[in-house]
Amino acid sequence: MTGKKVLVVDDEIHIVHVVAIKLRNNGYEVVSAENGVEAFELACQEKPDIIVTDFQMPAMTGLELVEKLRQTEQTKDIPVILLTARNFAISQEQQENLQISDCLSKPFSPRELLGNIEDILYHRAVSQENP
Repeated sequence: MTGKKVLVVDDEIHIVHVVAIKLRNNGYEVVSAENGVEAFELACQEKPDIIVTDFQMPAMTGLELVEKLRQTEQTKDIPVILLTARNFAISQEQQENLQISDCLSKPFSPRELLGNIEDILYHRAVSQENP
């Protein structure tokens, strides 16, 4: 499954870089943003297949970004993987309410992230074929 577009959002540029390399090497198109404000604009313009966002960022947190995405018609169904630092867990209830597909704690393995993205996109494709 290639040619899918992933929006990677993190204020730590080395994380964006590592994730982007892993995804591009596996056939994904990658767009990136350094904060939630920029990410929201890009999500509306680029309509990515999935978004990987950091939780803790300046200007707009990952959770605020997801809330805004869910309130916007053209972005409300985009799956989101949230990256969280150490003890910034979000509750199961928040995760369900905001339809967050997955949460990964930093440090995470780019390979694990790739696997999660592939699983989410695969299940999404299957559920769209068989509603």
